[in-house]
Amino acid sequence: MSTISKANFNFLKQLKKNNDRDWFNTHKDEYLIQHQNTIDFADALLLEMNKHDNIETPTGKKSLFRIYRDVRFSKDKSPYKTHWAGGFKRSTKQLRGGYYFHIEQGNTMVGGGFWSPNKDDLQRIREDIASDDTGLRKILTSKSFKDTFGTLDGEQLKTCPKGFNKEHPAIDLLRYKQFIISKKFTDKEVLSPDFHKKINDTFKKMRPFFDYMSESVTTDLNGESIV
Repeated sequence: MSTISKANFNFLKQLKKNNDRDWFNTHKDEYLIQHQNTIDFADALLLEMNKHDNIETPTGKKSLFRIYRDVRFSKDKSPYKTHWAGGFKRSTKQLRGGYYFHIEQGNTMVGGGFWSPNKDDLQRIREDIASDDTGLRKILTSKSFKDTFGTLDGEQLKTCPKGFNKEHPAIDLLRYKQFIISKKFTDKEVLSPDFHKKINDTFKKMRPFFDYMSESVTTDLNGESIV
């Protein structure tokens, strides 16, 4: 079934209380059941997404991140994540931006955008904004964007990026190092049969933002393709 089950939430809740290998190994069968439940959900979501976007990620299973934590450089040595998460990559060099979902009782959200653009992409985005920021501002101030995502998020510089005028009227946008948007969901929404469609609708509303940013990093200021 594509619906996230109450048993799925309960497993994550119990894992949070018993985050150790002995408990996990004892309850491995339950983990496998709920992992499959999440895979089925991700498969249903992927099916909806491919109706309106070109997704490179082949299956829901491939979209999921491992539940095992990398504790090598962390003070928290808990071996397991206590949530499900996954991401979908768009196809071709022309379609940029990544989709992300995070499922956790009381803390479910989806997000998307440009988490860590490389130096060249970030420079192109800033040059595009400096040249004319009206397109991006129109997206960020639209009713659909504000009602769904609120505001643009992401790490920012405290000062002006090198090579740009600190008095530029778009300095508030030029300071961004990441360009991220997100939306939270209630537990009731997560457990509803149409939750995958709710997420898909949210992802569709990211498209104007993705399309603008994709054009910024794949064309020059004359609109000519550079990929």
